[in-house]
Amino acid sequence: MNHIQAQITRQLVEYFGSDDRRIQHALRVLHHAERLMSERVDCDPEIVIAAALLHDVGIRVAEEKHGYNDARTQEEYGPPVAEELLRRTDFSPRQDQDGEGDRGEPSLTVAV
Repeated sequence: MNHIQAQITRQLVEYFGSDDRRIQHALRVLHHAERLMSERVDCDPEIVIAAALLHDVGIRVAEEKHGYNDARTQEEYGPPVAEELLRRTDFSPRQDQDGEGDRGEPSLTVAV
């Protein structure tokens, strides 16, 4: 486990607390993401790791506010939570010299 992965995992565990089901799901997704990364050299591992671990963080807020979660609520509540969790780590996705990400899109310091 690399440094960033350990930091993000720690944030995930602290965020979900005793919700072992959500934590285990994120770790399984990470396992599949790592397998896929081993087949590709053209990806930013930090982004893949962050996305794998944090893809469902909007669920908790949605369930607290609405008593349920769905794609719309996860999309609404997830990014701000992920951004906050990533700010607590050394996460910094790779940028090209022109300040853009790998796909020619503007890169944010924190993006999921």
